[in-house]
Amino acid sequence: MRRGQLRIYLGAAPGVGKTYAMLGEGRRRLERGTDVVVGYVETHGRPRTAELLDGMEIIPRRQMTYRGARFTELDADAVLARSPQVALVDELAHTNVPGSLNAKRWQDVERLLDAGIDVISTVNIQHLESLNDVVERITGITQRETIPDEVVRRADQVELVDMAPEALRRRMAHGNIYAPEKVDAALSNYFRVGNLTALRELALLWLAGKVDEQLDRYRTDHGIGGTWEARERIVVALTGGQEGETLIRRATRIAARTKGADLLAVHVARGDGLTGARPADLAKQREIIEGLGGTYHQVVGDDVPKALLEFARAVNATQLVLGVSRRRPLAQLLRPGIGVTTTALSGSIDVHMVTHDQARQGIRRPTRDRGVTLGRRLGAFALSAAGLPLLTYALTQVREDFSLPSDILFFLAAVVGIALLGGLWPALFTAVAAFLLLNWYFTPPYHQWTITEQENLVALAVFVLVGIAVSAVVDRAARRSREAAELGAEAEVLSTLAGNVLRGERALDTLLARLRETFALTSVTLLEHPADQPVTPDTQRDPDDWRIVATTGGRPCTTPEEGDTTIPVGDDLALALRGRTLPARDRRILEAFAVQAATALRQQRLEAEAERARPLEAVDKMRTALLSAVSHDLRTPLASAMAAVDSLHNTAIDWTDEERAELVDTARQSLERLDRLVANLLDMSRLQAGALGMMAQPLALDEIVPRAVDDLGDQARQHVTVDIPADLPEIHADPALLERVLVNLISNALRYSPTGTNVLVTAGAHQDRVELRIADRGPGIPAADRDRVFQPFQRLDDRDNHTGVGLGLALSRGLIEAMGGELIPEDTPGGGLTMIVALSVHAPNGAAS
Repeated sequence: MRRGQLRIYLGAAPGVGKTYAMLGEGRRRLERGTDVVVGYVETHGRPRTAELLDGMEIIPRRQMTYRGARFTELDADAVLARSPQVALVDELAHTNVPGSLNAKRWQDVERLLDAGIDVISTVNIQHLESLNDVVERITGITQRETIPDEVVRRADQVELVDMAPEALRRRMAHGNIYAPEKVDAALSNYFRVGNLTALRELALLWLAGKVDEQLDRYRTDHGIGGTWEARERIVVALTGGQEGETLIRRATRIAARTKGADLLAVHVARGDGLTGARPADLAKQREIIEGLGGTYHQVVGDDVPKALLEFARAVNATQLVLGVSRRRPLAQLLRPGIGVTTTALSGSIDVHMVTHDQARQGIRRPTRDRGVTLGRRLGAFALSAAGLPLLTYALTQVREDFSLPSDILFFLAAVVGIALLGGLWPALFTAVAAFLLLNWYFTPPYHQWTITEQENLVALAVFVLVGIAVSAVVDRAARRSREAAELGAEAEVLSTLAGNVLRGERALDTLLARLRETFALTSVTLLEHPADQPVTPDTQRDPDDWRIVATTGGRPCTTPEEGDTTIPVGDDLALALRGRTLPARDRRILEAFAVQAATALRQQRLEAEAERARPLEAVDKMRTALLSAVSHDLRTPLASAMAAVDSLHNTAIDWTDEERAELVDTARQSLERLDRLVANLLDMSRLQAGALGMMAQPLALDEIVPRAVDDLGDQARQHVTVDIPADLPEIHADPALLERVLVNLISNALRYSPTGTNVLVTAGAHQDRVELRIADRGPGIPAADRDRVFQPFQRLDDRDNHTGVGLGLALSRGLIEAMGGELIPEDTPGGGLTMIVALSVHAPNGAAS
C-alpha cells in the first residue's frame, strides 16, 4: 500500500496563520474534487479561521475524561474508518490526554500515513526537540510539548508561514489571536519584538537545513555530481601547518563578502596515519574556524586532491581555498603539487590559491628518525667494505662454474642484505662498489675498466638500477614498518589514556600522570600565562610570569625554560617536562597530550563555571517563572475589581441595591484573592531568603481550623466538613502561618473536588505529633509527580491558567517545615488526595516536644 504524504505548515510563533493556511489548502483541494476531511482543527476562537470550516466534513473528536475534566482528542480510528484522501490535523506536537492509544498526536498521524492517507498539519518552531532549550533561553518559557526533529524532516513538504514581528504584534493588539484580557500580558512577554525576531530566524535557519537535505537527496537520487550554486559554500583546506590560520582568515573574508555563505574547514588525513600534521596546530585552527562561525571536518584519503574534491562536491561547495605549494620550483617541475592537481580536477568549483609566509620559506621537513642508528649504518659500511672483497674472491675461485648473471645475483643479494642492515646509503655504496668489482673481475677484458660486449654492459647497468631500486624499496618498507610500529604504540598509549578518563578519573590529572609514566619523566607541569595580565602593542607579557595550573611527579617547573622538553599550546599554555630530553620522534604524541591537556583544562573550568552558575540559574529560572505566572494572575483579580468599581462609579446606570451589593462583593472577593496572592509571594520570598519571622506558641486545632474555613467564605463553609476531637493536644506553631497553610490546602482541595462532594478535615495524635488530614475526592496525584507539585509555579496537569500562580503547595510545605513539621501527600481511600500536616505537640515547658 502507498504511504500517505505529509505536508507541514511551519510557523515561528502562534498566530502567524498556520491553521488558516492549512484550511485554505484543504478548501482548494476540496474544490478540485479531492476527498478532504477535518480530523482535528483548533480555531482558538478566531472568526476568520472558523469561517474556512464551513462546508467541510469534520470527523467528530474523541471525548475523554481525565481527573474529573473532559477533553477532546483526534479520533484516529474514525478517520481510518472514513478513509479519506486527505486529512487535516492541527497541532502536530500536541500531547494526548493520558489513556489515549498514543502519547503524541504525531504518532496518530503516522497511523494515518501508513494507511495511505495524506495529512496536512501544523507545528511551531518552538516545539522542535532540538530547539527546545534555545527557545527557553530566548523567551524564558519552557515548552512542555515537543516533537522529534526527524518527524518533521521526514515530511514530504514543509512550508514556512512567515510574518514580520511588527505585523504579528498588530494582529495581537487587534484581538485576532488572543482574547482581549490576555493581549497586554502576551505583548509584554512572549510576543516581544526581540523574541519574535529570534524565533523567526530560528525557523528560517531550520528550514534552510531541511531544504539542503532535500537538495542533496535529489542530487544523489539523480546521480548529479556537479556543483549546483544554490548557496555559496566555501571550503578551506588545512594541512596542519602554520599557514592554516592565514587560509582561514582569507576564507572568512571571502565568505563575509558573500552574504549568507557557509564556511567549512577540512583536513585530509592519510589512510595510514603517517602525516606531518601537528595536532596542536590543527586544534588551534579548529578553535579559530569554529569561533568564526564555521565548521571543522576531517576526512581520510591517501590521494589528497581526490579526497578534498570529493568532500567539496559532497557538501555542494562553490569555492575552495588552498595554500600555494611550499615545495621548491624543481620539485614542482618533477611532480605537480596538491594545489595544481586540485585546480586541474576542480571542474565548476572555483579554487583560490593563497600565498603565505611558509611558502616563501619552503618546506621545512622535520628531522625524520630513519630508525637506523649511526652504529648500524657504520657497521653496514664496514660489512660492505669487508664483505664485497670476500665475495669477489670466492666467486673468482669458481669462475668456471658460474656465468656473469649468476655473479650479478650474488652481488644483488649482498646489496639487499646491506639495505636491510644499514638503510639506503650503505646499500647505494654497495651497489656502486659491486658494479666496479663486476666490471674489473667478471667482464672481459678482465682487470680493466672496460666492457667489450654490449650484453655485459646492459646486464651491469640493469644490476645497478635494480640494486638502487631494491635498496630504496627495502629502506622505505623498513622505515614505514618502524613508523607504523611507533604509531601503533602511540595509539595504544592514547587508547589507555582515553580508557582511564572514561572510567571516571579526573581528565587533566590523568593526562599528566599518564604522560609522566609513559616517558619515565620526573615531573610534568602545565603552565599558563595569567589571563588577566593586560597585553597591548606597547607592552608585552613578562616572559617569567607563569603560573602552575596542574602538575604531577616531583619538583614542578615554574617556567617553560626549566623543562628539559617544552611543548607550547597556543600563546598562553605550555607543557614543561622534567627528567630527560625527549627525541624529536616523540613530538607528535607529546603534542597530542598537550592538546588534550588544554582541552581538559578548559572542560574543567567550564564545569567549575557551570557549578557556580547553577544557583544563579535556579534563581533566574525562579524569577522567570514568577514573572510569567504573575504577569497574568495579578492582573486578573485587579481587572475584576477595577471593572466592578468602574461599574459602581458609572452614574449613567441606575443600579439596584442587589446589583450594587453583587458588584461590591465581586470587588471584595477579587481584592481578597489579590491580597492572598501577594501575601503568598512575599512569604515565599522570605522563605527563600531565610528571613521569615515566626512566633511559635501553643495552639488548639479546633480553634485555628474553623478560622481558616471562615477565611474562604461561604463555599468553604458549605463544602468543608471539620471533625477535630476536643481532647486533641495543643501543637507548637505560629498561628498566622498555620492559618495561611490551612487556607491554601483547603482551597486547593475545594478546587479539585468534584461537584457535590465535600472536603473532610480531621485530626489525630500520634506519639509526639499531631496529624491534620485534609482529604478530597478529586483526581489525586500520581506518586511519581508528588514531589513536583511542591515546586513553585507548578500546576500539575491544570489547563486552567486562571487559578493562581502555583505557589500554594510550595509555600505550604515551606511554612510547615519552618515550624518544624512535615507536609505529606497520600491517596484518599476510595479516590482523591489527602494532605497530612504533621506538627509537634506542645510540651508543658513551652517548647515543642
